[in-house]
Amino acid sequence: NKVRDALYCSKICSYAQGMALLSAASKSYNYDLDLSEISRIWKGGCIIRAGFLDKIKTAFKDDPALPNLLLAPEFKQSILDRQSAWRDVLATACKLGIAVPAFSASLDYFDSYRRDRLPQNLTQAQRDYFGAHTYERTDKPRGEFFHTEWIQAAE
Repeated sequence: NKVRDALYCSKICSYAQGMALLSAASKSYNYDLDLSEISRIWKGGCIIRAGFLDKIKTAFKDDPALPNLLLAPEFKQSILDRQSAWRDVLATACKLGIAVPAFSASLDYFDSYRRDRLPQNLTQAQRDYFGAHTYERTDKPRGEFFHTEWIQAAE
């Protein structure tokens, strides 16, 4: 059951990412895409045809401005109810040396999506160290940039 729960959560995240990409393209290029209608069309097509698309169709029909499928009440609750099993499956796979890239990438997406701040401070520090690209600090106003002499700071 835990593997089934992990698969279901990963499936939600994969559709959430796809719909988010369609939504972003729609905004950028003024496509005026109807994600509920796209879900209906895909279900009637020859490739996807997943019953799961009915739930997606309903989510976007209920809220056409839904920013991400993860925020739709049914999907949000489904992941919250199953995330412990999802994490257990990944932990077990990691302990056993079994690669589960789709499960881990989707969990990373889920964890990243629900965080206000991501752990990119190390990346910014490396860019500043190697190329003096500067960085912003979260305790200072946006647009204020800093550079650190990292070798001196480490001494």
